[in-house]
Amino acid sequence: MTLVAFISYLKAKGEVSTKEGYFLAGRGLSAVFIAGSLLLTNLSAEQLIGLNGSAYGFNLSSMAWEVTAAIATVCMAFVFLPRYLAGAFTTLPEFLCDRYDDSLRRMTVVLFMVGYGLVTIPGVLYSGSIAVLQLFDVSGLLSVNYSTGLAITIAVIGCIGALYAVFGGLRAVAVSDTLNGLGLLIVGIAVPLLGFARLGDGSVIQGLEIVVTTDTHKLNAIGSAGDPTPFPTLFTGMIFANLFYWCTNQYVIQRTLGARNLAEGQKGVLFSGFFKVLVPFMMMIPGVIAFHLYGDSLESIDLAYPQLIRDVLPVYATGFFLAVLLGAVFSSFNSLLNSAATLFCLDIYAPLKGDSLSDGEMIAVAKRASVCIASFSFIAAPLLQYAPEGLWQIIRIFTGFYNIPVIVIVIVGLFARRVPAVGAKVVIVFHVIAYGLLQFVFAEVINIHFLHLYAILFATEILIMLALGVLIPTAQEWTFRSSELVNLTPWSYAIPCACTLISCVVGLYLLFSPLGLVGGVSEWLMPLLGLLVLINLAIWARFAFNQTSLIDDERKVF
Repeated sequence: MTLVAFISYLKAKGEVSTKEGYFLAGRGLSAVFIAGSLLLTNLSAEQLIGLNGSAYGFNLSSMAWEVTAAIATVCMAFVFLPRYLAGAFTTLPEFLCDRYDDSLRRMTVVLFMVGYGLVTIPGVLYSGSIAVLQLFDVSGLLSVNYSTGLAITIAVIGCIGALYAVFGGLRAVAVSDTLNGLGLLIVGIAVPLLGFARLGDGSVIQGLEIVVTTDTHKLNAIGSAGDPTPFPTLFTGMIFANLFYWCTNQYVIQRTLGARNLAEGQKGVLFSGFFKVLVPFMMMIPGVIAFHLYGDSLESIDLAYPQLIRDVLPVYATGFFLAVLLGAVFSSFNSLLNSAATLFCLDIYAPLKGDSLSDGEMIAVAKRASVCIASFSFIAAPLLQYAPEGLWQIIRIFTGFYNIPVIVIVIVGLFARRVPAVGAKVVIVFHVIAYGLLQFVFAEVINIHFLHLYAILFATEILIMLALGVLIPTAQEWTFRSSELVNLTPWSYAIPCACTLISCVVGLYLLFSPLGLVGGVSEWLMPLLGLLVLINLAIWARFAFNQTSLIDDERKVF
């Protein structure tokens, strides 16, 4: 942890004296840091504990949240990122101000700030602290009760994580995320291998054979109605939840807005998609192994991963694992903190002060805002232990208040250029009221999975905006103004890389389905996977041929 902090300090030193340097890492992030930061921002203790617990208690259906995100990264790389970078936007509300008006900008900032401050930031701190308490007996070590141990752990994790965001800006956040990502990758590979070895009495191969031949229903990713993630939801609300998260959520997209150029941004986003398809192997297969080792003996499904770690990880490696676990928590926390401070400074404070603010004053305000937000989260996070319906239910409900309207107004804003700002405002108000009623008033009467509800509201709100665009269109069509602060030449290998990424998603669902390993290895598995490989080879061969022809043509012209 000290090494990561020292390297992050060296990389960020001298880079945070300007507004661009503090909020967007000087628009100089390479693909490696973008991919590493995206990965660690997204993956935290709740995934390590929650996904493995879901695999232990149910099956692999919940991998949909991670694997299908790869499709959203493709959309980000080709549809959203080129437009964000061309406009040189620092925040999503800044784009909405350019497309609609300043009052809509303020409305979306309020949505983000309330969601981040009341739920997301405290939720990350709380879930990370719970993971540390489950894996390491903090209360026993300090001779305090559970609530006191939780509060101490939250404060320590929060203070250390806040140092990156407060003093190092986005560059320190991105560098530390990438280094911690390497540690997470090592742990993610080591734990399943050690688990297979324990299951197979020292033989990894024998342990793997047990998993793929016995109780194979645990390997099924095709969720039924009784599973945490029913398969049909992949084609309804899951699409829009992922689009919001990967294409419009400020604390995720901020590192892509700091890309050195479009090519590096596309590489980073697509590489993070490839990491997402590895998540089932690193963060769900250990849960399946835990089922084979412990059966139904654990009191809670969330104890599956902590118990497996205690049993298979050598004692000398527990310090490294703790550093990786805390690094994952730091990443999500400091990314949220940095983005919340960015939204406050650039979309609330700066518009009020006008053009009189210097970069130094802006950074000072951002640091004070970060400290205030962090302090508030230290108070709010321990209160989540008293939530009657649990952390997951709270996060799910409150995220639903703003994720769908944000992705709706961004998509319509990009592709329907005569829709007025009033349309976006009507949609936000409509969504908050309709979603609140459906969740709290009519939940017992209208028994619809919340992801299907997302899709219904998305379609309804798109129609509302398009109807208002026809009834009261803007006097002039909105025109995108390109600032071109960075090179906007696309990455030459982006298209075949995206095709391979989508093929990996399809291949995973073939592998973990009745056409693959469920019910025994299917005779259809190898032919179908072989067909996917052939399709990819054909795409890459055609692309290589076209590239060669293009180079030859350029040489002839020269």
